[in-house]
Amino acid sequence: MDEMASNTRGENSESAFHSREKMIPPPPVMWAQRKDILFVTICLEDCKDPVIEIEPEKIYFKGEGGTDKKMHEVTINLYKEIEPSKTVKNMKGRTFELILAKKEEGPYWPRLIKDKTKAHWLKSDFNKWKDEDDTDDEGSPPDLEEMMRQMGGLSGSGDSKPNFDDLDELGDNEADSDDEDLPDLYD
Repeated sequence: MDEMASNTRGENSESAFHSREKMIPPPPVMWAQRKDILFVTICLEDCKDPVIEIEPEKIYFKGEGGTDKKMHEVTINLYKEIEPSKTVKNMKGRTFELILAKKEEGPYWPRLIKDKTKAHWLKSDFNKWKDEDDTDDEGSPPDLEEMMRQMGGLSGSGDSKPNFDDLDELGDNEADSDDEDLPDLYD
């Protein structure tokens, strides 16, 4: 009987292993928020015929893609409710960007998902993140090239190269402290 019991335990653990093996992995998900909206980006390149369902308390995604061309699936149980009718979907080649309207505008959510456990597939999207106490306009993230142009760091198309020879003309009449003779290092 002991032999039969140990065999049954072995079969059970083996079938549990096979059921875990058949689980569909979630795709990587990134998120950011404002007082009234959430940005959720599902990252799965070359995904064909994705299924995306938006409900007041959850987001469901299923699709085949990625470098391994495998099926990926995730159900995101949201921390609080959203308004599915106001959802904006932007499907790009590698990502699925969702802009979700929070049902209640107010303080930032402490996390995206209802469950307090850490989800290995969920990361903060620091390109879109803005702290709750930031008062700047709520537009899109700043364009680095445009900022550099405004600061004088880039000119025109960015194809031109700086001409360092022009620097010599600026201070021809003025003595520079770097131009002083330096003592010899060896006697």
